Order: sequence, then structure tokens, then C-alpha cells
Amino acid sequence: MDAVKKFFKDQAQNLSEEAWEAAREIGENPELGYQEFYAVKVLTHFLSSHGFEIEPSVAGLETAFIARYRGKRPGPIIAYLAEYDALPGVGHGCGHNLIGAASAGAAVVLSKSPELCGEVWVIGSPAEETSGAKVILVEKGVFDHVNAAMMFHPGSQHVPEISTLALDALEFTFLGRPAHSVAAVQYGVNALDALIDFFNNVNTLKKRIPEDARINGIITEGGTAPNIIPERAVARFYLRARRRKVLDELQEKVIRCAKEAASKVSAQVAWRKFEFSYDDMLTNRTMAETFAQNLRELGIKRISPPQVAMGSVDMGNVSRVVPAIHPYLALGRGMDIPHTRGFSEAALSPAGEEVLLLAIQSLAFTGWDILSNPKLLQKIKREFCQSY
Repeated sequence: MDAVKKFFKDQAQNLSEEAWEAAREIGENPELGYQEFYAVKVLTHFLSSHGFEIEPSVAGLETAFIARYRGKRPGPIIAYLAEYDALPGVGHGCGHNLIGAASAGAAVVLSKSPELCGEVWVIGSPAEETSGAKVILVEKGVFDHVNAAMMFHPGSQHVPEISTLALDALEFTFLGRPAHSVAAVQYGVNALDALIDFFNNVNTLKKRIPEDARINGIITEGGTAPNIIPERAVARFYLRARRRKVLDELQEKVIRCAKEAASKVSAQVAWRKFEFSYDDMLTNRTMAETFAQNLRELGIKRISPPQVAMGSVDMGNVSRVVPAIHPYLALGRGMDIPHTRGFSEAALSPAGEEVLLLAIQSLAFTGWDILSNPKLLQKIKREFCQSY
């Protein structure tokens, strides 16, 4: 380990108690998406106390922010993504308290270098668990001048390179005609019958889709009383696939299933997206390899090969506009299941404190490599341009 990274490692250790306090405060005060006012207060206070300039309410989102630190001379801009929303009834069952504190901590560590060129940003992105504010931040141009973006996620293994599933959230509304379900059945058009037939069509479709694609749906409205033929029935679906192109094709097939079911009973059907669409994560391999090498410098020997996370993240949308990584680092022994109270408890345990320090150090090292090595940044950009 060279002298500069030894300096950053020591800075991270000096900062670890303060960063852990921020993670603990957020973890013990969980807030749902777009309501993370306390978490934003904790993180922005931490960052501003170390000289970062805070821009609040970015992109019209009250709980989004950008914290900036400018180096001595102009140079690239790197961004660390902070998440801090919790899950209803579970708390920080995905460890977002650790994610926010790690990104803020890594940025502060980098800011301590007297040789820093360029800018270090922390972009606070709310509501990852619900609607995915990074989608809005991308659309509003927040990443237009960023050269590289990164964050970490607690998990079961050390995995520098991941891919995720693209996601579309579709709501289908079937409209029929009400009538008495016994005395005037011939005058009715049963929207629920159409919806049930739609589910049957989708179940048949599931047998012909790629193994890593997913279709999951629920009925949210199915009528008002058994003696009234339902004039309205509604279902919500999550559609997922490894690649956006495959998902777009899958969406067309599901919509065709809905149209066929509606036509069968002379009902009408309409559909809409009830949440933002997520793109699959395009991990920049050069950045991921740099992150992996830094893990090795920090003494990590068990580093897992690239993996597909069978979920969806709004960081995927970020990865389409700027080179990005979303590595996982093992929380404790990696036995806790995400989206459970056990995981949220682990994120507030000594295991959470340990992985937080590792995340701060590895993210800071990787950020420094990008800011200080023009050839590395050029290679990252070249790979990004060739990925489309």
C-alpha cells in the first residue's frame, strides 16, 4: 500500500466513530421514502462540518441533496450515492443507514488530501425502496457533469461486479358493465372474469420466458359485492428481465395477454406504469476491477466473481448515463436475509460498524484512483462508450 492510500486508510479509521454515529442515528430512526428528513439532516450536518457545500432539495425532491467539495485544482468529478430510506415495518432491512454513512464517509476521507484535484460529490437519493429517486435525478440532469459514480451495498459476500434485473411496474384496469349477478346476468360484462383470464394467460406465458425473467402480479380490485357483476378489476405486476431489450419484449407479450382476456368477454382494458422503470445495472468492469484491487490492498482475500442480483435497483438508470459500480460487501458472516428485521439489527451491530469502515476505505481508495490517474479514467470512459 502506497503512502497516499495509507494516509486515506488512517483518515478513515480516525473518522470511523463519527461515521458510525451517523449510521447508528439513521438506523435507529428509520424513515420511509421521501420522508427521510432526519437522515438528510444527519448526513448533511456531517458533510458540512467537514467543509462540503450543501445544495438541498435537488431536482424538486425535498429529501434529495448534493454535497460538493472542490479540490485545489480543476479535474474530474466523482459522485458517491447515498441512500437512507427504510422499509415499512422492518426498518433498515437493506442497510441503507450504512450506505448513506459510507458514501459520506468516503467523500470526507478524500477531501482530506491536500493534493485533491477535481471535485467530490455526495448525491443524496431518497426512496430507493419505493419509487427510486435516482430515476428522477438522472432525468433532471444531475449526473450530466459527473465522470464516475459509485456506492456500496451490504450483502452476503464481497462482490465488486454485479448486474441486476430491469424492472417495469404495470397496472392493468379492466372495465366491464355492472348488473345483478343472478337476475340480470345477461346484461353484465364481468371485468373480474377478464382479469382472472388475464392471470391464466400470464401463467401460460411464464412457461415460455427466459429463466432469469420474472412476472409477479396481485389483484388490487376485484369487485364490490358478490351479487353485482364487477364492472372494474385491477391488477399490478412487476416484470423483470436481465436486459432492457428483453424486458420491453416481455412487456409487449403481457399487454397482449391482457388484450386477449378483455376481448374474450367484451371488456375494455387500459394499463399504466405505477412506479418508475429501472434499467439493468451496467457495471463498469474497469471500475469494479479497481475496487477489487483495493479490497485486496485492505487485506480482503475472499472476493466473489461477478453475480446477478435477482432484484432491481435505480442505480441501473445511473449506470446508463455515467460509468458506475454498485459492489456488495459482506455484512458479518453474510447469513442475514435482506428486507428482514434481522438484517436491520445486523446493520446496527458491530458487524455493521466493521463493514462500514471497509466500505469507506475501499470507496475512498477507488475514488482516489479515478481522480489521480487520467489513464484509468480514460479506460473507464472508453469501456462505458463501448457498452452501448
